[in-house]
Amino acid sequence: MTTLKKGDKAPIFEAKDQRGNTIRLHDYLGKKLVLFFYPKASTPGCTTEACDLRDNYVLFLAKGFDILGVSADSAKKQQSFVEKYELPFPLIADENKEVIQAFGVWGPKKFMGKEYDGIHRTTFIIDENSYIEEVISNVKTKEHSSQILGN
Repeated sequence: MTTLKKGDKAPIFEAKDQRGNTIRLHDYLGKKLVLFFYPKASTPGCTTEACDLRDNYVLFLAKGFDILGVSADSAKKQQSFVEKYELPFPLIADENKEVIQAFGVWGPKKFMGKEYDGIHRTTFIIDENSYIEEVISNVKTKEHSSQILGN
């Protein structure tokens, strides 16, 4: 789906998280960033993925990673998702799909025989200088931390 690949400069973005805080790609300079896009807060697959990242959060921090999630949900839905599952990382409420479009993860999907446009579950590993180290498009929601950390 996305045309971004390893070695590309990550698209510059500025967006609001679930609490209304402004988050910029620039905020993560000097750190590695796991930027994960998911279709919809509090749905089974997205909950499994977010909770797997939450359960391994200390490992990510120990390896120098920050985590940031993005979906087109409202700030209120993102805040509920964070509170319900005690997620320790911010979630961007990208209702205008500006970040989603910039990373090229919006497009046609199929589910139960129906076609519609939506977010393709994709994770970008971004290095300390804002370059893409890896693009994971075949996300395994139950094992996503292992896909990223390689353990």
